[in-house]
Amino acid sequence: MTTAIVTDSTAYLSEDEIKDLNIHVVPLSVIFEGESYEEGVDLDVGTFYKKVREEKELPKTSQPPIGKFVSLFEKLAKDYDEVVTIHLSSGISGTYQGAVQAGEMVKNLDVHGFDSEIACYVQGFYVIEAGEMAKQGASAKEIIAKLEEVKKTVRAYFMVDDLAHLQRGGRLSAASALIGGLLQVKPILHFQDKVIVPFEKIRTRKKALKRIEDLLCEDVSVHPNIKASVIHGNCEEEGKEWMRILQEKYPSVEFTLSYFGPVIGTHLGEGSLGLGWYRK
Repeated sequence: MTTAIVTDSTAYLSEDEIKDLNIHVVPLSVIFEGESYEEGVDLDVGTFYKKVREEKELPKTSQPPIGKFVSLFEKLAKDYDEVVTIHLSSGISGTYQGAVQAGEMVKNLDVHGFDSEIACYVQGFYVIEAGEMAKQGASAKEIIAKLEEVKKTVRAYFMVDDLAHLQRGGRLSAASALIGGLLQVKPILHFQDKVIVPFEKIRTRKKALKRIEDLLCEDVSVHPNIKASVIHGNCEEEGKEWMRILQEKYPSVEFTLSYFGPVIGTHLGEGSLGLGWYRK
């Protein structure tokens, strides 16, 4: 059996990772004043954050049309027996459901959906694991079983500068946003039951990052063999410095620097920082 790996653009994998592991990526879109841009295709990260600062209204995001998945799956059916399609949390986007529906419409190809229940490079962890297994000839069933094991150890926390993006986009309740605004706190957020919810409310950015580091430390003390990613929202130098500090403190952890691209950046805003990891 030959197995193809599909994901969406919110995994924010590097071009090298996509090429080396033969990953097939379906883009989500960002909409500025009625004009739609496919993430990673005709809208890069720098241009996106510049447009957000310049535009009066916040952009909106859109999942891929089912036809995009159908077209890709029909193409893959010529060379593959199976597909594992891995997507951002079904609690914040209909992308996963769309991929699964498209899979049911294509003949001669078994499509297996996997809901990462998260997003960004933490979603990418699953894609990389799947790609490496597929390269070794693993079946879709074996890959899904592995991803379910990985999911048990995945952790991710992030801090946003401005809750208004999440609140306006409907990804966080108005009550949570109001509390953050009134107290001028830097809330730590995480995914719980597939949606974004507050984890803790911290007074300052520095203390919020320290608290996230403490959560990593708790896991490293039990299982030092961990893969982690520092994720930034157009604040690369701050992200690099944080990762440098973490690398010095936790040499057993394999760190990667990633970013909040246009789709996720629409909801988190510029200046956001996150850290995600799992046990290898």
